[in-house]
Amino acid sequence: MRLLIAQMKHETNTFSPVPTPLARFAHGAPRPLEGEEIRDAFRGTGTAIGAFLDLAERAGAEAVLPVAGNAPPSGPVARPAYDYMAGRIVEAAARGCDAILLDLHGAMVPEGLDDGEGELLRRIREVAPRTPIGVALDMHTNLFPAMAEHATVLAGYQTYPHVDMYDTGVRAGKPILALLAGKARPTMAFGHRPMLPHVMRQSSLDSPNREIQARARRMEASGALAATFFVGFPHADIPYAGASAVVVTDGDAERAQRECDELLDLAWQAREQFVYRIEPLAASLRRASGIAARPVVLLDHYDNCASGGTMDTMTVLGAMLDAGLDDAAAFAIFDPQAVQQMQSAGAGANVTLELGGKLDMPALNLRGQPRQVSGRVKRLVDGKYRNEGPMAKGERGDLGPSAVLDTGRIEIAVISRHVEPYDMGSFRALGMDPASKRYLMLKSRVHWRAGLGPLAGAVVECAGTGVCTSDYGQLRFERVRRPAYPLDPRAFAA
Repeated sequence: MRLLIAQMKHETNTFSPVPTPLARFAHGAPRPLEGEEIRDAFRGTGTAIGAFLDLAERAGAEAVLPVAGNAPPSGPVARPAYDYMAGRIVEAAARGCDAILLDLHGAMVPEGLDDGEGELLRRIREVAPRTPIGVALDMHTNLFPAMAEHATVLAGYQTYPHVDMYDTGVRAGKPILALLAGKARPTMAFGHRPMLPHVMRQSSLDSPNREIQARARRMEASGALAATFFVGFPHADIPYAGASAVVVTDGDAERAQRECDELLDLAWQAREQFVYRIEPLAASLRRASGIAARPVVLLDHYDNCASGGTMDTMTVLGAMLDAGLDDAAAFAIFDPQAVQQMQSAGAGANVTLELGGKLDMPALNLRGQPRQVSGRVKRLVDGKYRNEGPMAKGERGDLGPSAVLDTGRIEIAVISRHVEPYDMGSFRALGMDPASKRYLMLKSRVHWRAGLGPLAGAVVECAGTGVCTSDYGQLRFERVRRPAYPLDPRAFAA
């Protein structure tokens, strides 16, 4: 038995100015991983592609490994990058295999296309019209019909933070292997609701998504092959951005549709709970200064690189400096230029930098605003580490050449690659101890809770600046299907 196993992942923020060339999928290498490089990188990891490799090994199958690329979220994917990776997968499919297992994201927007995953699957179907295809997807999938129409099985993460990547690979792959063995007939139903849940209200640790995902798991426990509610990724101005669901059953089309509709109805009934209420930044910092528990996590959630943010806006960090917050750490400012300046100065040197603010944000009509910051170069590192988990456990991480700048009050991590702070391994790479601080500023939204949540004494959400803004009024939605909640609340008034 031959199983084609591949990865092509990107969450596209169509408002982001951060470019997405092929190199972004390669993490510093000339190209994304191929062949045995993929097995070496992902075997034994808590990822969907790691699960596919394990399933293949247990089945005694030959694994065909054409490409594995996973880029941090950013702007639309450069078309040559997309065509290169899709071409590797399609060429391998054309050479023949018994089944195809794909670790995709579900919210990829290449240049000139709205639906990167659906187009990939369409191209595969041109050369392999009857080959079973199982796809593991992110919970933030923006589900276009082509994805469901061309795949055999779709299964998405049921946790946010995404600590079930491996489990989702199993949920996508096992029904395909059962089909090959003649033990199952996967039957799929999908649907949508006209809503754009705010990312800050999407966590599966909180209501209402907690209860919706629990219902999906109960559906699987009672016989569904896979049940998924996708919260969607709202920072994409494309027609099918927003909430959707997929249920796969063993030959029971009526049950698949009924349970899919149930998940969607649960979300629609709770739509007001998916709306985020914004607190002014000054009020947030005043509140934080009065909290005795430590560390107080200050979330700079408007500038999360894992939602396509530039990770270099200085609004929240600047407000912390202006407020004189002491005994603090900040992770992180993306500024390769500043890192180079600190490398030239050397560890222990005192420097004054124009920190951050290197990238303009045309979608918000904002220019980058660096901030002059003085301090001591406390540490210089290469930025390499492995995730400790529970999210993507064992996967390699790379901050790029990085530095820690100590202002005397705040230790600032300055990095050269976009990495969201969700794993303790990234802090260890910098020699930073987040638990020892009174204040911990994180450019994150929800994923930080995976590896850092247990250490938080309190959490204060800070409305800063960035293309991950939780204020939909700052974004110009021109192509999303309308009406949509909460963009058009009057359209859904009772």
